[in-house]
Amino acid sequence: MSDPLVVAVVGPTAAGKSDLAVALSKHLDGEVVNADAMQVYRGMDIGTAKISATERDGVPHHLLDILDVTETATVAEFQQLARAAIDDCIDRQRTPVLAGGSALYIRAILDDFVFPGTDPVVRARLEAELEAHGSGALHARLQATDPKAAEQILPSNGRRIVRALEVAEITGGPYVATLPEHRYIYPGAIQLGLDVPRPELDARIDLRVDRMFDAGFVAEVRGLLDKGLIEGKTANRALGYSQVIALLNGEIDEKQARERTAQATRRFARRQDSWFRKDQRISWLQYDDPDLVEKAFRVIAQGNRRGTGGVVGVETNARG
Repeated sequence: MSDPLVVAVVGPTAAGKSDLAVALSKHLDGEVVNADAMQVYRGMDIGTAKISATERDGVPHHLLDILDVTETATVAEFQQLARAAIDDCIDRQRTPVLAGGSALYIRAILDDFVFPGTDPVVRARLEAELEAHGSGALHARLQATDPKAAEQILPSNGRRIVRALEVAEITGGPYVATLPEHRYIYPGAIQLGLDVPRPELDARIDLRVDRMFDAGFVAEVRGLLDKGLIEGKTANRALGYSQVIALLNGEIDEKQARERTAQATRRFARRQDSWFRKDQRISWLQYDDPDLVEKAFRVIAQGNRRGTGGVVGVETNARG
């Protein structure tokens, strides 16, 4: 009996992952498992480009809208939730199709990934320093103590900076060294990456940001502020949300908010692409290929015949 198929659609933001995940699910008798850390939050729809009920086209989606913006979900907690959703799909003989743009979250879900422990005293001290001095100061410290971790974590991501410093202090080693080998816990896993040339990706991001603001992004953030967005430790750090908060506070105008959101998203997309390119198990497909779905199925079929996931070939891209 072959291992259950688990498909992951990965790649940078604005590449079209959600649409491909739905298309694959419809043909694989599957269900989509969200692997985007910010789409778990209720009300964060426009800014996270959350797939609408209409766009889901009847395909069940898991791990969307499960938390309030005041709640926090760590990578370890997300790992448990996503694996539970995957196992539930497999138990019902449905194919789980992950869709997400964070290599850390995808690896935490698919790979043999055990998280280092935590120390409440160390964590509290670092969080107090974050509050007092800001994420930039702590990122500079991380750069000095663990350059590889600093390279992979945005200077604005205070939670991950604190975690990296905490792990380094607890273990006495670098944060990156705690990442596992590329070894699936689901032997039938196959990863499909959507490749978008950088100029096209930048243009798609700029267009997405303009559409977000035109669709009422500012009003969305204003409503979430009333629900405690500022108090949340994770949700208010989502791309675009901090920029709109600055807009609502009168610190910048809307043009600047749009520009800064697009700029931050472009930087994030480059980091996403860089992380995913390090995983040689991913099969890359051109995002705008007219035969995209057909070629994705070809990769999946090859993986099934070999009895292993992560086939590299077919439409792999040499860039990166």
